[in-house]
Amino acid sequence: MAADVSPATTPTRVTDRPGDTSPFALGLLLRRAHRRAAAVMEEALRPLGIELRHFAVLIVLADRGPTVQRDLVAATGSDKAGVMRIVDDLERSGLAVRKNVPGDRRVRAVEITPQGLELFDAAHVAAEPLAERLVAELSPVEAAELTDLLTRIAYPAGGEA
Repeated sequence: MAADVSPATTPTRVTDRPGDTSPFALGLLLRRAHRRAAAVMEEALRPLGIELRHFAVLIVLADRGPTVQRDLVAATGSDKAGVMRIVDDLERSGLAVRKNVPGDRRVRAVEITPQGLELFDAAHVAAEPLAERLVAELSPVEAAELTDLLTRIAYPAGGEA
């Protein structure tokens, strides 16, 4: 005999559809939005001959200057072996170079090259129309609000990650 389950005791089943009220809804929506945004960024980068993982490292290098590989791991959320492969790719393409760190022969810093900076700038130009398409359903005020809200989620005031 089947148990009588009233609607009040039925657990919420998580989905990733609009209107989901489960506690996982926000995370699932963010994941779906991330996949869509990543696809748009990959589309912008593809003609330039790099992938999003390469661009993530170039972002750090353009922002921070020469950066040791262990700090690239933390900054990109990648693993050590992944960062090594990415830096190898960037070096082969002439977009970055490894340099010895004075005072520590075991540590190498990665530095973006002038060619890497040119590609970095070209990527921004190529991404502009695609980024606009990504938020085409939003008004300019809503797009700015979304950026603000996502920034506050990604970088909480308490500094927790």
